[in-house]
Amino acid sequence: MQYHLDGFRPGDPEVSDAAAGRPVSDPDFDAPVDVLIVGSGPAGLTLAAQLAAFPEITTRIVERRSGPMDKGQADGISCRSMEMFNAFGFAEKILKQGYWVNETTFWKPDPRAPEQIVRNGRIQDVEDGLSEMPHMILNQARVHDMYLEVMRNSPSRLEPDYSLQLAGLTVDPAAGDFPVTATLERLDPGREGETVELKARYVVGCDGARSAVRKAIGRKLEGDSANQAWGVMDVLAVTDFPDIRCKTLIQSASEGNIIIIPREGGYLIRLYIELDKLKSDERVASRNITVDHLVAAAQRIFRPYSIDVKQVVWWSVYEIGQRLTDKFDDVPESEAGSRLPRVFICGDACHTHSPKAGQGMNVSMGDGFNLGWKLASVLRGLCPADILHSYSAERQAVAQDLIDFDREWSRIMSEPPEAGDGDNGEAPRFQRYFIQHGRYTAGMSVRYGESRLTGGDRWQSLATGFEIGTRFHSAPVVRLADAKPVQLGHVVHADARWRLFAFCPNEDPSSAGSAIARLCRFLSEDPASPVRRFTRPDQDIDAVFDVRAIFQQGTHELALEALPAFLKPQKGSLGLVDYEKMFCPDLKQGPNIFDMRGIDRSEGCLVIVRPDQYVAHVLPLDAHDQLAAFFDGFMKEQAP
Repeated sequence: MQYHLDGFRPGDPEVSDAAAGRPVSDPDFDAPVDVLIVGSGPAGLTLAAQLAAFPEITTRIVERRSGPMDKGQADGISCRSMEMFNAFGFAEKILKQGYWVNETTFWKPDPRAPEQIVRNGRIQDVEDGLSEMPHMILNQARVHDMYLEVMRNSPSRLEPDYSLQLAGLTVDPAAGDFPVTATLERLDPGREGETVELKARYVVGCDGARSAVRKAIGRKLEGDSANQAWGVMDVLAVTDFPDIRCKTLIQSASEGNIIIIPREGGYLIRLYIELDKLKSDERVASRNITVDHLVAAAQRIFRPYSIDVKQVVWWSVYEIGQRLTDKFDDVPESEAGSRLPRVFICGDACHTHSPKAGQGMNVSMGDGFNLGWKLASVLRGLCPADILHSYSAERQAVAQDLIDFDREWSRIMSEPPEAGDGDNGEAPRFQRYFIQHGRYTAGMSVRYGESRLTGGDRWQSLATGFEIGTRFHSAPVVRLADAKPVQLGHVVHADARWRLFAFCPNEDPSSAGSAIARLCRFLSEDPASPVRRFTRPDQDIDAVFDVRAIFQQGTHELALEALPAFLKPQKGSLGLVDYEKMFCPDLKQGPNIFDMRGIDRSEGCLVIVRPDQYVAHVLPLDAHDQLAAFFDGFMKEQAP
């Protein structure tokens, strides 16, 4: 990481200096805020951590619980979420503390003794080359802790306000800069029932499936239930089941199914246990299911193996159901052209589903990341407020895909095995479905369609491995200035900046007529340059656009001093040189980034990456007019 830009500063570089007036000292909520976040779950904390990086944005986050979560709920972290965590700076901590899902095993009824189970297959959990990050398991509460630490260490010193719930919400478009009024009810001892009113520019509901924010804007969760009950418990147990430390899917002949999720720490495991089918009008609460019921069901399914549960850390029962709202903001579809959104919903507030696919927390955090950089861009004056319409448009489609996947996966997991399924050498159906959808469960299936923020595919052939609309797929490179091997994608931080990755053609980049030299002159000198037009004169040259160059030559073949000065920008109050803008391929590890990502070696290309790590466009290096036009479509001129 880079630090000391504005002078030597001792201490932990991950702890920023607090901005003036931070943390906010306003216990009675008298001062209006830019963003009020309701709910401190995964979506709310992702959004809060993103906004906390900008102390000029006043953010408050309220939570009805009396303090941070300490256990239970979601635990699966997809490869895509790990890439996002790296942008927030805590992926390494997850890697150290969490369980790595390396293999998944499958068990089915033993054809010779159907009342018992037998292993049917074993697969690598994540296909090679899909991501530099693994699939991880870690208690959701620890993920929350890491977000809270990011917020606490930020210039904003942002902390949630606990024991507060939303009691009312109104939007008055004629009310000026702060058109949203939120009524908050206190839940802390001695002040129960007291209310305060808070004015806000924007409100974001991350308050779960019973969202008060969603109800206040008239949105409804629509969908159905599969009338199937499942139990879940985190346990410390002694068993002779051989795959207890592998992610495992068990399908029994008549006792139901189990999903085993090994947990962090080497001993804890989570069991998802299929229970009896519910009647069409029955709710799971009426069954009075106890933890003893769950333990007994698990013991029956595990036969011929035994499991002795020593401690139940957390448990719950739930009904499978998939529900979704038609829109994720407060603007009716018919008014989208004349009205700007002021209230948004994220996570379980707008989509609910079963936990067995391991996508709920991951998709919710994706909601928060998508909305966060857009709110930051609008509130900092970089983009017009109408880009906020894109949040609902992009994320509702993602949630619909999740609902469709979860519905089919839940149905297959709850079906009893058919006679002979898997006996002819072919894997059972539930195993085949899991393998076929590996990219989805890794979080890699999201693709944003063409829009103002995502370009068309005219030049996609220049970089076939950076598919427009999908996440930027990292690859190893070597930093030119110090020959350090790094992952290129790891330069994308959660700082709301755009990235321009210039992949150079096979020519001398130090030549004044080279493609990279011409691009750098355009970006630094031409009045049409987005860097010049959308960066204020008082900001560092890379404050809005972080430009990086990747050459085809090795580190010993290039003279750093002969390369364009634009790639060695002087920054900060001392005018120090940033030497981390230029990279070379890793020539020691076989195929390098140009081969791995299908980059045209003769022409090169420019890959534009959004602040949320998704590829926005691929352009020729000399398509200066098209580059300018793309950003002109949604960014605001910064007057000198």
